[in-house]
Amino acid sequence: MEREYPDRPILAVGAVVVKDGKVLLTKRAEEPHRGLWSLPGGVVQPDEGLEAAVERELVEECGIDIAVDAVTEVVEQKIPDDQGQVRFHYVIVDYLARWRAGDLTLSKEVEDAHWVDPVDLHHYQMTGGTADLIRRLLARRGA
Repeated sequence: MEREYPDRPILAVGAVVVKDGKVLLTKRAEEPHRGLWSLPGGVVQPDEGLEAAVERELVEECGIDIAVDAVTEVVEQKIPDDQGQVRFHYVIVDYLARWRAGDLTLSKEVEDAHWVDPVDLHHYQMTGGTADLIRRLLARRGA
């Protein structure tokens, strides 16, 4: 399925990964939202479970092993082009997760990645709603 101008929404996963009280932000190297900070994640592959997809994406994008705690929110992201046509349409299942092992090693999909103290989120130009999502999920977790 084509990611640009899809004929239906594309299922994806993302993760708020926590390590020592900090959360992982990744700077996108590809569209949509190239150059903005966001949560790591990606498209679910055929015959792949959602938790397996988020674990795979974190290894592929960032080189880290995570423990998935819980589904936290489902977010729909529709991004139009300049003419108002839907250029990208994702349904993203976001998880809360914990870092288990590994050092950050970036893939070609990620321009940069940082472990960020939640009080410093305002220093990062993020995709819409990301900072609020992180704050909500951390509040639910009690972090």
